[in-house]
Amino acid sequence: MVATKTGELRALFLSLDRDADGRISAAELRGCMRATLGEDVPAEEAEALVASVDADGDGLLCESEFLELAQQAAWTGADEENDELRIRALREAFGMYEMEGQGCITPASLGRMLGRLGAERGAGECRAMICRFDLDGDGVLSFDEFKIMMS
Repeated sequence: MVATKTGELRALFLSLDRDADGRISAAELRGCMRATLGEDVPAEEAEALVASVDADGDGLLCESEFLELAQQAAWTGADEENDELRIRALREAFGMYEMEGQGCITPASLGRMLGRLGAERGAGECRAMICRFDLDGDGVLSFDEFKIMMS
């Protein structure tokens, strides 16, 4: 998985290097952040990010510096905004499976959603799937249990 992630980051680096000079400027980094995070990062912040890993002091990121910056971002973990986006996406997915207004995923609601997705499962199979992550043993998945399952 690490190799795949590195490959994806290298591909991202190449796509961000708009002028194909083997380096990413703070402006190119801002464009990346705007496209991936959906927010406009101030120029000063982008410049500070570049400076934080700019080993040769040229004000630009070579591929290895870009990979280091991405690794640092992964180590610091998702910031609050990314956590919020992840929780929102998980709530949306949970809502698709929940479908009964009970605030939990039941074997029946799981079976209906899997059927809609073309992955028919019987009631026993759905109970078994839920049982794997049903931490409190109530036979259904709460949102917290669903989050654990999805992590």
